[in-house]
Amino acid sequence: MKTAYENNEVMIKVDNVRKTFGKKGGVITQVLDGAELEVRKGEFVSLMGASGSGKSTLLYLIGGLDRDFKGEISICGNNIRKMRESKLSKIRLDKIGFIFQFYNLVQNLNVEDNILLPSLVAGRSRASLQKDLDEILEITGLTAKRKQMPSKLSGGQQQRVAIARAIISNPEIILADEATGNLDSKSGAEIMDLFRRINEEKGITILQVTHSQKCAAYGTRTVVLENGKTITTDTLQVENKSRREAPMQFAFASVNS
Repeated sequence: MKTAYENNEVMIKVDNVRKTFGKKGGVITQVLDGAELEVRKGEFVSLMGASGSGKSTLLYLIGGLDRDFKGEISICGNNIRKMRESKLSKIRLDKIGFIFQFYNLVQNLNVEDNILLPSLVAGRSRASLQKDLDEILEITGLTAKRKQMPSKLSGGQQQRVAIARAIISNPEIILADEATGNLDSKSGAEIMDLFRRINEEKGITILQVTHSQKCAAYGTRTVVLENGKTITTDTLQVENKSRREAPMQFAFASVNS
């Protein structure tokens, strides 16, 4: 039986992408220098690399948050470099869920209102979202916290709210940037377990940036950024597969070690 991440549909394609920072006449820093990447439907890919290697930069380019680059990036078959901003905004809204290291919650809104906010702004009614909201609250373990304010939540719970907000619109892709970076090891393990569940049960394609090999091992494949280029590391891919097939308590122990 074919697993989700063996699907042939390419969700993310990065082709010879180059990115520099700096202005002409000044110091120019080459961050990405011919980066290549393909992520297929249902994959959970971990993007690693040394500090300053351009991991987050590449993620932001893929999400269309920065369009100043050379090369080509396609999302679900759409070339975002040649796209009008209005169409790109719709793709970001309909197809991509963003999760960042900082939770970016609205402090004067409770849990369920934070989750619903982007969808309500996009024009969906609260009534049409109710079933999805109840399901997402259950998946993320936030049902009992739905009326709580962010200040009453732990860091791990706030990140769960951010994840719920990202997936309530049923995106095809989640882009996560160091999602466990501000969490203790126990909360980090819970978030990574939640990512795995979302990937396996909902079939959402995930591309996460992480500096942690333990977090990377929750994915189906690891890609390393080195000297501005992407390198798929077979050793890490084998390790990812063994971690995914191990008992869940092993995964928790790994992150806590």
